[in-house]
Amino acid sequence: MLRPLPKRLGRLLSRTMSHCEADPRAFRKRVLVVAGLGNYGLRGTRHNVGMAVLNQLAQKLNVADQWKVDRHCCADVTITNVEEAELVLMKPRRLMNINGLSVASAAETYNLGVEDIYLVHDDLDKPLGKMAIKLGGSARGHNGVRSCISSLYSDCMVRLRVGIGRPVGEAMVDHYVLGQFASAEREVLQRVLEQAADLLLEHILQRSSGKDLTPPGDKGDRTPH
Repeated sequence: MLRPLPKRLGRLLSRTMSHCEADPRAFRKRVLVVAGLGNYGLRGTRHNVGMAVLNQLAQKLNVADQWKVDRHCCADVTITNVEEAELVLMKPRRLMNINGLSVASAAETYNLGVEDIYLVHDDLDKPLGKMAIKLGGSARGHNGVRSCISSLYSDCMVRLRVGIGRPVGEAMVDHYVLGQFASAEREVLQRVLEQAADLLLEHILQRSSGKDLTPPGDKGDRTPH
């Protein structure tokens, strides 16, 4: 016998569209959650590049000194208004493998459907300096994204995938992603973070004004200049 879904998941699913598509004419002033995935406390590692992008975005929006602990979501959160959208920036305090619990709690707290959630995370399949916006799709081996899909019962979140490249030779992937950026990588990292924050904000502004919806798949790799 199938167990009924928990009430909060039922409410979330009722707000979620059956497909990863929406009518841009339906957009109005809205709340959007932008989650930087990572392992809280492991700053400077490749796996935490999503949180680094969130820090850069908060700085760009002049709220970098306004992070507060949200105990319900188990995350650092800061909230700001950007034109037609209210943005909730969040950095989960849980481990990467259970980041989705924090994101699902934010969806419940702010009464959101999954189409109102952005995930920002590292991507092994793109070299450092490449990034792309993607709507929906599988986790592609990323445990943080897998946790979000499992916790939200959907894969229809918008995702900003920030390339970190793959290890060379026989280096283990887990050691690589949990390691610090090499000195040569750090020389371009700040430009990567700045462009990622710009690309993310550009997409948010387009969506909040109803001008654009990201189609399934990647939307144009970007490379910092």
